Amino acid sequence: MPNPRASALRQSPIRAMTQRCRELGGVNMGQGICDTPPPRLLLDAVPTALAAGHNTYSRYDGVAPLREALTDKLAAYNGLHYDPETEVLVTLGSTGAFAAVLGAHFEAGDALLLLEPYYGYHRNLAELAGLELRCVAIEGADGALDLAALEAAAAGARGIVVNSPNNPSGRILSPAELDAIAAVCARHDLLCIADEIYEYFLYDGRAHHSMATRPGMRERTFTLGGYSKTYSITGWRIGYCAAPAALAAPVGLVADLYTACAPTPLQHAVAAAIRDLPPDYYEELARSHQAQRDQFCAALKQAGLPPRVPQGAYYVLADVAALGCTTAAAAAQTLLEQAGIAAIPGSAFYTQGRGEHLLRFCFGKTQADLDRACERLAQWARAGS
Repeated sequence: MPNPRASALRQSPIRAMTQRCRELGGVNMGQGICDTPPPRLLLDAVPTALAAGHNTYSRYDGVAPLREALTDKLAAYNGLHYDPETEVLVTLGSTGAFAAVLGAHFEAGDALLLLEPYYGYHRNLAELAGLELRCVAIEGADGALDLAALEAAAAGARGIVVNSPNNPSGRILSPAELDAIAAVCARHDLLCIADEIYEYFLYDGRAHHSMATRPGMRERTFTLGGYSKTYSITGWRIGYCAAPAALAAPVGLVADLYTACAPTPLQHAVAAAIRDLPPDYYEELARSHQAQRDQFCAALKQAGLPPRVPQGAYYVLADVAALGCTTAAAAAQTLLEQAGIAAIPGSAFYTQGRGEHLLRFCFGKTQADLDRACERLAQWARAGS
């Protein structure tokens, strides 16, 4: 018999909607697959790494050039200072880092706080580890983080997950909100898993603020990131975890057992890109995605599906009550069949009974696909008027 916790897992609706979209020939605005071209400098570094003989296992915590590049980047961009020998780990994607943190520092029955809406893999991996999940709305009735609910949920908990910019909402927690979370962590001695993989996707002049920079947080925070989104290389699986040495060491041991190492030649290529890509690469990344956000949100609004305009990342939640469906899954199926556009049911990112009036769309697409999706929305809206 399989592990009962594994038996309770369900396939992500992201995968199911992607497959159905293929069958119907629709435009996939559901999966954050990153189909824009990676930077040429990065691609050119792969054959160089292969020719140099970087084709065997790396050290379990990553090759030295990448750990050093990450250390420099964390200092310059995030304001965080770590030792590349003991405090920075290269992992099989940021999801691999998350799984290793849970395996190293949490036991079955421990309580973990998730800010809702949450990334589905965070919830599923926590459930697979046998953790007790406590979900707290990222926005209360006044639009701000529900600090009273967070304080109540923190009692007796082991840790909290902070995902900002947030997938699926695009919400960015303000410095004041991060400081409030830090105070809760200190009062309840919580470990903090800060998933910051969308750190470069910032709109309307916003800046990124890392959780570990807040008062008292460095010693209790695992900063997770990766280059799947930033460089459009979701299939490469290059992520990282940065934490104080005492916290990082057991994470590295667990990651070694799970995956041995991330792909060695690809580690070297990513190190070269971090080192050599100019700052304007990241600035253009934010500018271009903000333009795509504005284009797609306008199309949603004109089609009668009001968007919650995101502050960061490249997802948008839209209110689809106008479709008249009782569930988000039914709404996603209706939109795919009628308009030829795939989206993800909002219920995938909320506790049961919530998110049924929402769909999540990914606008981080090629311009041709984004234009096609906007035109299909317009055609669908005209046909229904």
